[in-house]
Amino acid sequence: MTILCVRFQPPVRHEAEAALPGLLGLLEEFTPVVEALPPDGALADLRGAERYFGRSAVELASVIRVRALALYGVDCVIGAGPGPMLARMALRDARPGLTRTVPEGADQVREFLAGKPVAALPGVGTATARTLGEYGLDTLGRVAAAPLSTLQRLVGAKAGRELREKASGIDRGRVVPNAVSRSLAAERPFDRDELDPDRHRRALLSAAGELGARLRALEKVCRTLTLTVRYADRSSTTRSRTLGEPTAHSAALTRTAYSLYEALGLQRARVRAVVLRAEALGPADQASYQLTFDPLDEKVRRVEEVADRVRARFGPGAVIPGALAA
Repeated sequence: MTILCVRFQPPVRHEAEAALPGLLGLLEEFTPVVEALPPDGALADLRGAERYFGRSAVELASVIRVRALALYGVDCVIGAGPGPMLARMALRDARPGLTRTVPEGADQVREFLAGKPVAALPGVGTATARTLGEYGLDTLGRVAAAPLSTLQRLVGAKAGRELREKASGIDRGRVVPNAVSRSLAAERPFDRDELDPDRHRRALLSAAGELGARLRALEKVCRTLTLTVRYADRSSTTRSRTLGEPTAHSAALTRTAYSLYEALGLQRARVRAVVLRAEALGPADQASYQLTFDPLDEKVRRVEEVADRVRARFGPGAVIPGALAA
């Protein structure tokens, strides 16, 4: 085991993002190769640390857990594997106080993956899982045994090849050190597990509005929007989308957030919180934009500028969308 996938669990969920930089610093005491997975997780490559400390990654995981509790009062769940994909999948089965591991042998990895549903594979969305399921390819073992040509006809040449490799346990991913500061997040927890899709959408509208206002205040734009939906059983689903052009426009962020949400195809899901994250931030004055001659779009942007000035003077709640006023 050389890769850890860690999800921190602060006592108050909405404090996860605020605590993340300090917790990343804790991981960096063991290895400089740490990739933030906002709002509450990280990948850590411990190949060098295993040699330096003379301990296995699983033993180091226990030390990390104890230090997180002692220094920050934060528990964590940890998955360990020979690669980032396998570590992420191990995390799904992990519990506080117990590190879930994936064996390193090729046969053991295939055995670990064989019975898991296709949707458990990172990067496989609902639509792809549904398409494969219609042809009886509902587990990773069946996907790995399927002819490559069949998978490529179903999901495309490149996607089919990558899907078969991953289902067979071939993990080509790597941990890429990054900076959590290159993103902004807005979390909307519900007072109780929420079933109503309209309330989910209102939460997304509020979060997208907050992100847009914060980006404009910082004179930044984002290139990617990520939606995380947390469920009552503590599981979660994360989807990302690269925007057509860099933006800080609340309406554009809201449209993308709605599209990501609809693509999940949730049916009576008990949602505990939704999190929107603006990623790949850059200076607004260096971004390129497609010219538009739509007078309605220009009007909306002017209204947005006025609303920002009002909020700056009277507070963030001075102007809100009508849908949130009820």
